[in-house]
Amino acid sequence: MTPGKVHIVFGSQGAGKTTYARQVAKETRSTRFSIDEWMGEIFGADLPKPMSLPSIMERVQRCERRIWSTASEIAEHGGNVVLDLGFMKVGDRSKFLELAEAKGLPAQLHFVTAPHDQRRSRVMSRNASKGATFAFEVTPAMFDFMEKQFESPTQAELSKSISQSTAHEHEA
Repeated sequence: MTPGKVHIVFGSQGAGKTTYARQVAKETRSTRFSIDEWMGEIFGADLPKPMSLPSIMERVQRCERRIWSTASEIAEHGGNVVLDLGFMKVGDRSKFLELAEAKGLPAQLHFVTAPHDQRRSRVMSRNASKGATFAFEVTPAMFDFMEKQFESPTQAELSKSISQSTAHEHEA
């Protein structure tokens, strides 16, 4: 059986990752996994007040492990998957590329980007409208904090994924 492809969608917040992931899932007949949806559904009502970054990150990692377990099984059985897990750090993206490679699954990076002001505006509008891609409120302080966490892809990172497939940049 031919394995399915693992699509890894990444970019900074408000870039349009979830919208793009939905588009890729539809076009490639893939099962989509979005960390914001999982976190909002499973932990949203139970998040500590005030929020504690270590406790949130521990929950994110638990979701990522469960998502990978399910997604890799789908791909091993021939289904395509789209991972919309944020992937803010080079190390996070590398880890999932390595996990896919270890299972013999083809993987493709999709870099989604947009200008800073547009991304910030989208996030604040999403908070107000609570539309299709809303999972939880991102305050201006949270946006500013997360903005500093994103690591842009290097040419080496993109070229590494090119050997598996072509990397894409998408203006949302």
